Amino acid sequence: MITLSLAEIAEIVGGQSYDIPDPAVGVTGPVVIDSREVAPGSLFAAFAGERVDGHDYARRAVEAGASAVLAARPVGVPAIVVDDVVGALGALARAVVERLGTTVVGLTGSAGKTSTKDLIAQLLQRKGPTVWTPGSLNNEIGLPVTALTATAETEHLVLEMGARGVGHIHYLANLTPPRIGLVLNVGSAHLGEFGSREAIALAKGELVEVLPEDGCAVLNADDPLVRAMASRTKARVLLFGEAPEADVRGEKVTMTADGRPAFELHTPTGCSDVTMRLYGEHHVSNALAAAAVAHELGMSVTEIAEALSEAGTLSRWRMEVTERPDGVTVVNDAYNANPESMRAALRALAAMGQARGADGGRTWAVLGQMAELGDASLAEHDAVGRLAVRLNVSKLVAVGGREASWLQLGAYNEGSWGEESVHVSDAQAAVDLLRSELRPGDVVLVKASRSVGLEKVAQALLENSTEGEVAGR
Repeated sequence: MITLSLAEIAEIVGGQSYDIPDPAVGVTGPVVIDSREVAPGSLFAAFAGERVDGHDYARRAVEAGASAVLAARPVGVPAIVVDDVVGALGALARAVVERLGTTVVGLTGSAGKTSTKDLIAQLLQRKGPTVWTPGSLNNEIGLPVTALTATAETEHLVLEMGARGVGHIHYLANLTPPRIGLVLNVGSAHLGEFGSREAIALAKGELVEVLPEDGCAVLNADDPLVRAMASRTKARVLLFGEAPEADVRGEKVTMTADGRPAFELHTPTGCSDVTMRLYGEHHVSNALAAAAVAHELGMSVTEIAEALSEAGTLSRWRMEVTERPDGVTVVNDAYNANPESMRAALRALAAMGQARGADGGRTWAVLGQMAELGDASLAEHDAVGRLAVRLNVSKLVAVGGREASWLQLGAYNEGSWGEESVHVSDAQAAVDLLRSELRPGDVVLVKASRSVGLEKVAQALLENSTEGEVAGR
């Protein structure tokens, strides 16, 4: 963060200073929300969570070098006290971003946000210093914390924006007003919270509504609900996708023998070939979205294609492909799941299996609950189970309770009557099954919503396999 004095911060956030001997002392380090991450000169933001109250760690933070604490009450050490720590953190982020004048890119969508954000970051880093959202810290706390890591040298600030309801994107976008707003898609993620895809579109479209007239709305030409958002912005519209009218377009899309997408990238300045390191055809749309942002910021089609062909994953547990020394390949996509991403991952698994040919190993889909689907949950889990059978996945391992049973039921109703599918109670049961049955050449996909914790399965399968090479990195 740019250096601000404690007095300046107190004025920005409307706070009252307590136990601060010298208000001119500057915050020269990062703003952190975990006392273990404090560095000299940090500002520690204390939040009262359900299980842990950050105020209890205020003294530890100051002893570790924090200049002060941003708190909701006096804590006996230098502190700026406010009524609302979340609101104060947002106000501080807005003030800092306004002073920096960096180009802000905001993106949202039902699926692919983190993967696309990672691609954009890798493209824009070639153009100049870039800060981006780590992992999926895309809410009212994570977004300002990320924005506050920007410095005077930062040219691009790439911020992922999530929503749990109407109004959330509007709030986030006004904290760090973007010049470029990207909407990827409108899918079924959080359908239980929003109630309908139309309500999701209403929320996601808030991003383009806040763009300035000299800004750019980057919209998915292949998604009708996203494309319709063009009428909700005063900014210039740039379309991406495979539709013929897309400004940044993918043509001649194919898959390599091992399941990686290749396509011809067309932009208003020319065309170039792309062969990605990432696995799965769903990355084509993500790549085109990233390419559109890069094009808007002045990168040539050749530069974009080269960067996309070299880009890997920056965030953990998202299609992390690791081959063990014994030839078993583990695909850890366990960070999160929704119907769209689940289908994409299954198709990628099928492609990887086909690449191994008749003499290759089997494909295993270790799947768990897709959360927050509301009344659509039964139908969506049933459909994923059916798709696993249609794609000739060798074995479906459904992990967990009711939703897992629906996955297996879908597979059963599609014709998986033998040993092609099995329902196990938890992650450990899945690990025990896999360890007893996996053989060289097999490919294992692990995927579920974050709350299920299926990354434990992937991690257990990779224990004592440190010689395996992570692909797509």
